[in-house]
Amino acid sequence: MANQRPTALVTGGGTGIGRAAVIALAKAGHDVAINYSRSEGPAKETAAEAEKHGAKTLLCKCDVADEAGVKAMFVEIEKTFGRLDVLINNAGTTTTMKLKDLDSIPVDEWDKVFDVNVRSIFLVTRSAAKMLRAARGCIVNTASIVGLRPGPQPLPYAASKAAVANLTKTLAYNLGPEVRVNAVAPGWMEGEWMERMLGDRYRELMDRRAKLTPLKRCVTADDVAETMMTFVQSNHFVTGEILVIDGGFTSST
Repeated sequence: MANQRPTALVTGGGTGIGRAAVIALAKAGHDVAINYSRSEGPAKETAAEAEKHGAKTLLCKCDVADEAGVKAMFVEIEKTFGRLDVLINNAGTTTTMKLKDLDSIPVDEWDKVFDVNVRSIFLVTRSAAKMLRAARGCIVNTASIVGLRPGPQPLPYAASKAAVANLTKTLAYNLGPEVRVNAVAPGWMEGEWMERMLGDRYRELMDRRAKLTPLKRCVTADDVAETMMTFVQSNHFVTGEILVIDGGFTSST
């Protein structure tokens, strides 16, 4: 028998945007399947926090770029919940490169970024489609501002996020009218991801970006989750859209 409460799956749900999305969904009355690959400890902590808000949770350890693993994950989700109303395709990775040095990117690193950031969306969405159609549910993908405009970002990451933006639109066409598909495109985000990218200059560069932003700060994971929830809970006649979350930075530069 299907669960009576709406159910969501969040990939990369243990940390960052994924964690914030899990908590927001739990607060809104959803049970949540939390996917993770390596972050088992943070995923368990996220599940415990979601359960404080009344959610039933399911931890799903799975490489979302692996077809067999994805199929097995959905067997568990269907067995546990019997339904799926919301899919948050959030799992992502990046790599490093020397600016303007194409030879500094190993091909296997390029492939890894595209596997996690793009291939996973196709595999997970394909496996989720039957239950999402039955629920007339929705999908929210995590894109990025770097996929919409050029900048000093690692090429594989920027190109993969451009692919996410296109895939969002093409999936909206393929899954409509039963399933809505949208994406969020965060700008520079406070937290561990940008700390890794910016290194010792993290605080300096984030503060400079905030000063150039009309809302005078950089985006947070909670800001992104809040926007994701607008696609989940409202905007019922919106699909195929990519919503930028950057405090107005791109509109003012």
